Amino acid sequence: MNAAEKILIDQVRTGDQHAWEQFIHRFEGRLLAFVDSRLRNRTQSEDVVQETFVGFLTSLPNYSEETPVDSFLFSIAAHKLTDVLRRQGRRPTVPLMPARDTGGTSEPAGPSRRASSMLRSRDDRVAEQQVVANCLSSLIRDWLKEGEFERLKCAEMLFVLGQRNRDVATQLDITEQAVANHKFFIVSKLKDAAERARLNDPLIPELRS
Repeated sequence: MNAAEKILIDQVRTGDQHAWEQFIHRFEGRLLAFVDSRLRNRTQSEDVVQETFVGFLTSLPNYSEETPVDSFLFSIAAHKLTDVLRRQGRRPTVPLMPARDTGGTSEPAGPSRRASSMLRSRDDRVAEQQVVANCLSSLIRDWLKEGEFERLKCAEMLFVLGQRNRDVATQLDITEQAVANHKFFIVSKLKDAAERARLNDPLIPELRS
């Protein structure tokens, strides 16, 4: 991690909105190009990218700065892709992890998308990501303060690694009902935050009614 990225992540940790928007701008294009090259579905690809950023925020307290941030993000995206492909009954036809020389520019948008539509879509994503960032930051601080490490670990395994309730329960040696309760609690908090922010059509699947 270079010095600029370290400063940026330190600012994100404090809940700095401008830093979070810079972080998204820095990595969103590369992530979207990577995911869309596998899924070939722009809407689904945008969902996966949003879930990747949510996963990054969820796991930020455990993030080691010895790991390059781009590798960490693409690893999360790969887990999300695996989950999507599994639900679709598909197998990846290309490697799920990008090559290390992935370019820094985003994939050009299709001709059917107008600039105004793209701008609105980006504005909506940034607004939604900030709502999720604020909510998760607050939840994580509370969990750490109150020692609710089981809930924190569930959040990481469910939303970052994309694991099933059954697998999470087995690894944490708790019941599937306990995992479901944790998941319901987290999603309900995110939905409440989305409603308070008056998000009309959330892009992240978990925030939809």
